[in-house]
Amino acid sequence: MFNIMVVTPESLEKRIQKIKQQIGELGDLRPGALSQQYNVCGSAGCQCKASPPIKHGPYYQISFKRHGKSSSQFVREQDLTEVQQQLENYRRLRELVDEWITVSAQLSALRLREKRRLGHPAPARPTQAKPRRS
Repeated sequence: MFNIMVVTPESLEKRIQKIKQQIGELGDLRPGALSQQYNVCGSAGCQCKASPPIKHGPYYQISFKRHGKSSSQFVREQDLTEVQQQLENYRRLRELVDEWITVSAQLSALRLREKRRLGHPAPARPTQAKPRRS
């Protein structure tokens, strides 16, 4: 047996309010991807030149694109947990905004269908203004 849920404007509005509440509770946001890196230095006798090499690190770096510009920043190990939470908050924000858009589109379509069902005529389309001849 299937459990069919009836979608009402009220249920969609309630979901939108819940999404807004969740967005407000997210905390600090940071876009990007975190990577762990190991480096080789320029000192000839260093252990990073051995075979097999013992590279320096780990170093943590966040890479992101903002306003079309790619950037990266190093992250200190003591800040790692906080930065990971900020990245997760940003990822969650994107999910919530995407869901908000989906639910809003459903709500708009439902309202338009209801308007047509009740016999409210669609508003007249604006006519194109004709250029004046001098």
